[in-house]
Amino acid sequence: MSIAKDSAEGQAFIGRFGGIFEHSPWVAEEALEGLPDGPPTASTVHTAMVRAFRAASDERRLQVLRAHPDLAGRLAIAGDLTADSKAEQASAGLDRLTPEEHERFTTCNAIYTDKFGFPFIIAVRGKTKEDILAAFEARLDNTPDEEFATATAEVETIARLRLDALLPGSAA
Repeated sequence: MSIAKDSAEGQAFIGRFGGIFEHSPWVAEEALEGLPDGPPTASTVHTAMVRAFRAASDERRLQVLRAHPDLAGRLAIAGDLTADSKAEQASAGLDRLTPEEHERFTTCNAIYTDKFGFPFIIAVRGKTKEDILAAFEARLDNTPDEEFATATAEVETIARLRLDALLPGSAA
Protein backbone atom coordinates (compact mmCIF):
# COMPACT_ATOMS: atom_id res chain seq x y z
CA MET A 1 0.00 0.00 0.00
CA SER A 2 1.19 3.50 -0.68
CA ILE A 3 -0.37 6.61 0.82
CA ALA A 4 0.41 9.99 -0.71
CA LYS A 5 1.91 12.28 1.92
CA ASP A 6 -0.19 15.18 0.58
CA SER A 7 -3.46 13.25 1.01
CA ALA A 8 -5.64 13.69 4.09
CA GLU A 9 -4.78 10.14 5.14
CA GLY A 10 -1.07 10.80 4.68
CA GLN A 11 -1.20 14.05 6.63
CA ALA A 12 -3.12 12.33 9.43
CA PHE A 13 -0.48 9.59 9.59
CA ILE A 14 2.36 12.12 9.66
CA GLY A 15 0.56 14.14 12.31
CA ARG A 16 0.06 11.08 14.47
CA PHE A 17 3.45 9.42 14.00
CA GLY A 18 5.77 12.25 12.94
CA GLY A 19 7.26 12.60 16.42
CA ILE A 20 8.08 8.93 16.94
CA PHE A 21 11.62 9.53 15.68
CA GLU A 22 12.69 12.62 17.66
CA HIS A 23 11.96 15.84 15.72
CA SER A 24 12.14 13.87 12.44
CA PRO A 25 8.74 13.71 10.73
CA TRP A 26 10.47 12.77 7.48
CA VAL A 27 10.71 9.19 8.81
CA ALA A 28 6.91 8.97 9.01
CA GLU A 29 6.61 10.58 5.56
CA GLU A 30 8.99 8.04 4.04
CA ALA A 31 7.26 5.18 5.87
CA LEU A 32 3.98 5.88 4.08
CA GLU A 33 5.13 3.93 1.04
CA GLY A 34 5.85 0.80 3.05
CA LEU A 35 2.65 0.50 5.06
CA PRO A 36 0.61 -2.65 4.57
CA ASP A 37 -3.15 -2.51 4.07
CA GLY A 38 -5.28 -2.38 7.18
CA PRO A 39 -5.30 -0.40 10.38
CA PRO A 40 -1.89 0.60 11.72
CA THR A 41 -0.41 -1.49 14.50
CA ALA A 42 2.71 -0.81 16.51
CA SER A 43 4.42 -3.59 14.60
CA THR A 44 3.44 -2.51 11.07
CA VAL A 45 4.18 1.16 11.66
CA HIS A 46 7.49 0.35 13.34
CA THR A 47 8.54 -1.93 10.50
CA ALA A 48 7.74 0.72 7.88
CA MET A 49 9.44 3.49 9.86
CA VAL A 50 12.58 1.45 10.57
CA ARG A 51 12.79 0.51 6.90
CA ALA A 52 12.61 4.20 5.96
CA PHE A 53 15.16 5.15 8.63
CA ARG A 54 17.63 2.47 7.56
CA ALA A 55 17.25 3.40 3.89
CA ALA A 56 18.29 6.98 4.64
CA SER A 57 21.84 8.18 4.22
CA ASP A 58 24.21 8.11 7.19
CA GLU A 59 24.03 11.92 7.26
CA ARG A 60 20.24 11.91 7.51
CA ARG A 61 20.30 9.26 10.27
CA LEU A 62 22.97 11.33 12.04
CA GLN A 63 20.54 14.26 12.01
CA VAL A 64 18.02 12.05 13.84
CA LEU A 65 20.64 11.14 16.43
CA ARG A 66 21.52 14.82 16.88
CA ALA A 67 17.83 15.67 17.38
CA HIS A 68 17.83 13.70 20.64
CA PRO A 69 18.37 15.61 23.88
CA ASP A 70 21.20 14.97 26.31
CA LEU A 71 20.10 12.75 29.17
CA ALA A 72 19.46 14.93 32.22
CA GLY A 73 20.89 17.83 30.21
CA ARG A 74 20.10 21.49 29.79
CA LEU A 75 16.81 20.89 27.92
CA ALA A 76 15.55 18.73 30.78
CA ILE A 77 16.52 21.38 33.32
CA ALA A 78 14.83 24.10 31.27
CA GLY A 79 11.71 21.93 30.75
CA ASP A 80 12.14 21.98 26.97
CA LEU A 81 12.00 18.23 26.26
CA THR A 82 9.34 16.69 24.06
CA ALA A 83 6.57 15.08 26.09
CA ASP A 84 7.89 11.61 25.17
CA SER A 85 11.48 12.42 26.16
CA LYS A 86 10.34 14.02 29.42
CA ALA A 87 8.26 10.97 30.38
CA GLU A 88 11.03 8.57 29.35
CA GLN A 89 13.70 10.38 31.36
CA ALA A 90 11.38 10.70 34.37
CA SER A 91 10.64 6.96 34.25
CA ALA A 92 14.33 6.33 34.92
CA GLY A 93 14.58 8.92 37.68
CA LEU A 94 16.66 11.32 35.59
CA ASP A 95 14.47 14.20 36.76
CA ARG A 96 15.44 13.49 40.37
CA LEU A 97 19.25 13.40 40.31
CA THR A 98 21.43 14.44 43.20
CA PRO A 99 23.90 17.25 42.41
CA GLU A 100 26.68 14.64 42.23
CA GLU A 101 24.71 12.44 39.81
CA HIS A 102 23.85 15.44 37.67
CA GLU A 103 27.53 16.38 37.49
CA ARG A 104 28.39 12.82 36.44
CA PHE A 105 25.77 12.91 33.67
CA THR A 106 26.96 16.34 32.55
CA THR A 107 30.56 15.13 32.36
CA CYS A 108 29.62 11.95 30.49
CA ASN A 109 27.41 13.93 28.09
CA ALA A 110 30.28 16.29 27.25
CA ILE A 111 32.85 13.52 26.75
CA TYR A 112 30.45 11.43 24.69
CA THR A 113 29.28 14.27 22.44
CA ASP A 114 32.87 15.44 21.87
CA LYS A 115 33.91 11.92 20.88
CA PHE A 116 30.92 10.90 18.73
CA GLY A 117 29.30 14.13 17.55
CA PHE A 118 25.80 13.31 18.82
CA PRO A 119 24.20 12.86 22.26
CA PHE A 120 24.20 9.56 24.13
CA ILE A 121 21.02 7.69 23.23
CA ILE A 122 19.57 4.79 25.16
CA ALA A 123 16.05 3.46 25.56
CA VAL A 124 15.66 4.33 29.24
CA ARG A 125 12.33 2.65 29.98
CA GLY A 126 12.84 -0.09 32.54
CA LYS A 127 16.33 1.12 33.42
CA THR A 128 17.60 2.86 36.53
CA LYS A 129 19.87 5.87 36.50
CA GLU A 130 22.65 3.52 37.64
CA ASP A 131 21.99 1.22 34.64
CA ILE A 132 22.12 4.21 32.32
CA LEU A 133 25.35 5.58 33.77
CA ALA A 134 26.99 2.14 33.51
CA ALA A 135 25.96 1.87 29.84
CA PHE A 136 27.07 5.46 29.25
CA GLU A 137 30.54 4.79 30.62
CA ALA A 138 30.90 1.42 28.85
CA ARG A 139 29.88 2.85 25.48
CA LEU A 140 32.50 5.59 25.70
CA ASP A 141 34.99 2.84 24.77
CA ASN A 142 33.19 2.13 21.46
CA THR A 143 34.60 3.19 18.11
CA PRO A 144 32.63 5.85 16.23
CA ASP A 145 31.23 3.20 13.85
CA GLU A 146 30.22 0.92 16.71
CA GLU A 147 28.55 3.76 18.54
CA PHE A 148 26.70 5.01 15.45
CA ALA A 149 25.28 1.49 15.02
CA THR A 150 24.43 1.21 18.72
CA ALA A 151 22.78 4.63 18.85
CA THR A 152 20.69 3.98 15.72
CA ALA A 153 19.54 0.65 17.20
CA GLU A 154 18.56 2.48 20.40
CA VAL A 155 16.59 5.03 18.36
CA GLU A 156 14.68 2.15 16.75
CA THR A 157 13.97 0.66 20.20
CA ILE A 158 12.74 4.02 21.49
CA ALA A 159 10.47 4.29 18.44
CA ARG A 160 8.97 0.87 19.16
CA LEU A 161 8.34 1.73 22.80
CA ARG A 162 6.66 4.98 21.77
CA LEU A 163 4.50 3.17 19.22
CA ASP A 164 3.53 0.52 21.78
CA ALA A 165 2.37 3.33 24.08
CA LEU A 166 0.54 5.14 21.28
CA LEU A 167 -1.14 2.03 19.89
CA PRO A 168 -1.80 -0.11 23.00
CA GLY A 169 -3.16 -3.53 22.33
CA SER A 170 -1.92 -3.52 18.74
CA ALA A 171 1.50 -5.05 19.37
CA ALA A 172 2.02 -8.15 17.34
